[in-house]
Amino acid sequence: MKFKFCALLCVGLALTARLEFAQVSPPEPSQTPANQRDLRLEQDPVKSSDDSLPIRIPRGYAVVIGINQYEKIPQSKQLNFAERDAEAIYSILISPEGGNFRAENVHKLIGRQATLENVRKELEEWLPSIAREEDRVWVYFAGHGFVSENKAYLAPYDLNPRDIGRTGYSMAQLGSLFGNRIKARWKVLLTDACHSGAINPERDVQTINKSLIDLDKSLFSLTASRDREVSFESPDSGGGHGIFTYYVVKGLEGSADESADGIVTADELAEYVRQNVRSATSGKQNPTSERASFDPNMLLAYVASNRLPNTPPPAKFGTLVIESNLDGVEVFVDEKSVGIVNRDKPLPLPGLVPGVHIIKGVKLGYEPDGPREEIVYPGQVSTVSIKILIPRRRSKEAAELFDKGLELYLKGSEANYRRAVDFFRRALALDPKFSQAALYLARTYNALFEQAKAKENFQKAIEIDPDYLEARASFGGMLLDIGDLDGAIRQLNTVIQRDRDHALAYYLLAEAFRRKDAYAESIAAAKRAIQLTPANAEAYLWLAESLRMSESYVDAKSAYLDYLRLSNFDSKLAGNLNYYALGFLFGLGKRHRAAQHDIWEDLRSRAYFGLCDCDRRLEQYASAIAYCQKSLSYDKQDALVHYATALAYARQASDSGRVEPLIPALKHFKTVLEINSDLTEADYSRQNIESIEAFLITTRSQ
Repeated sequence: MKFKFCALLCVGLALTARLEFAQVSPPEPSQTPANQRDLRLEQDPVKSSDDSLPIRIPRGYAVVIGINQYEKIPQSKQLNFAERDAEAIYSILISPEGGNFRAENVHKLIGRQATLENVRKELEEWLPSIAREEDRVWVYFAGHGFVSENKAYLAPYDLNPRDIGRTGYSMAQLGSLFGNRIKARWKVLLTDACHSGAINPERDVQTINKSLIDLDKSLFSLTASRDREVSFESPDSGGGHGIFTYYVVKGLEGSADESADGIVTADELAEYVRQNVRSATSGKQNPTSERASFDPNMLLAYVASNRLPNTPPPAKFGTLVIESNLDGVEVFVDEKSVGIVNRDKPLPLPGLVPGVHIIKGVKLGYEPDGPREEIVYPGQVSTVSIKILIPRRRSKEAAELFDKGLELYLKGSEANYRRAVDFFRRALALDPKFSQAALYLARTYNALFEQAKAKENFQKAIEIDPDYLEARASFGGMLLDIGDLDGAIRQLNTVIQRDRDHALAYYLLAEAFRRKDAYAESIAAAKRAIQLTPANAEAYLWLAESLRMSESYVDAKSAYLDYLRLSNFDSKLAGNLNYYALGFLFGLGKRHRAAQHDIWEDLRSRAYFGLCDCDRRLEQYASAIAYCQKSLSYDKQDALVHYATALAYARQASDSGRVEPLIPALKHFKTVLEINSDLTEADYSRQNIESIEAFLITTRSQ
């Protein structure tokens, strides 16, 4: 099957090949497509690597019935939106982000098709003949219900109001069918059969609703209203729907997934629909289900992107091994003394929280080595060399002021930063050659978002000591963060010219070159950073991004997965000494320390999006969709990820010749417009929406 929208999608694909999706949020680890349950769908299964219990959604069969205009009912009692309701239920049932039914397994009877003969054929012949013990069966009915001789009936298209007993479909027969002839694991009946204006006597409404609820105790029966209530239609519900069905569809799309595990259960749907319909009708309509009559954990829909990311494991501690050129050097970590190191006996410091730590070596009569930043990687052992070289020249008062400022700086918060600024400025005033005071004054201003003052003091630190490589690297990071890419590259290049093993400078260069579209240079810098610090997760991310933009999709996937593996720990546990603090925050556009965990989520979302984009371009659409869904689980408001998801679904539909993937493709294209209608992708989304909807209308009429 070839779809009319294919040409438009080709244009969209060509466009996205030129876009740098690095601005899309991203990330999380695993060697398999998505962090979801081992879920076997009727379509292409996508397995997960990191969840415990496997879950299987059984094969499904459904009959969907909707009737607006009845052959023999007065015009005043005809309905407006029952057929739209049925089409909406059909669409969400066959959607891979919904019921996951195959389209050919969902039979529709719309309008004139829904005669008593056809209803009997579908319900009494087709369903019992095809459903098996482990399957699921759905019946949806939107139309009128009537009562004759105190017995309830659903009204087929050709019902004769004067002979309901012979021309209506008996609720008792439906109950017997579900209870005795349909052999399925899960049975679902959704009915909207008591519309306002159709049934006058209150006892008729009560009889129909009670009959629906009491059909079969193994059945999940959700009715539009309870005893003595009618159900309402509204042109304001999604462009025109029965209010009950509107919220059923919204619930199955994921809104009812209260537990945020990607699964919509029977209990969740019943509660969601009841609350929202009651609210929308000011309490006049209350959908009803009998809680004792069905398995509350019955799975009705699966929406992978609705699932919250798993809680990452605690960060593994790291180890620093301190070595010194002199004996009797006292070592401080984050301003706390941790021991004495001698020239011939290194000092191991195990159990350090991953992240950036401030290291200083002190010996009486000499200028200290530090304070300087050293990074502790999870589960890794790193060596730090302390060199005590210069006899003490700095005044004791300036050194004490600096130490007080550093203590406040390490505590974080705006108030502490403001106080730290005062101490660093006073230390620098006492000793204008105090380059470390100038550096930490710059870092503190940067933490306060006062970049002009930060830049001034970074430059002062470098002017005092042109070989102060830590100051140049930090300055390069700040310039990267504010978008001065050329300035950042100049500073960082100076660092690596003087120290070929400066891992942080290579890591920051990889990001700077990537943002300059200099992908070859970015790849080279990232590989050198990885060579020097194999546990630097973010270096793998920038490597992956540049490889993807260079169209090296297979290699990019490997690097993304390395990033996800290395970064899979709970960054919050590190507090202010966060793994993504200080230098590792540079260039990410979120400089406030309170946003550190958000950065972790953004990066994981970015990595999953990168995997999605790679697999989409490699025409591996099932895994591409799974990766994009994982990216959306971190950030549902990223229009570019929705766009890529839509393209992957549409390509899957075109290649497989199946209609089911078009339903979520349409939804994601529409979401792009809802989030940002001014994007270039929004224009292509509009064209694809028009083409898909035209195609679906054609298929529905066949």
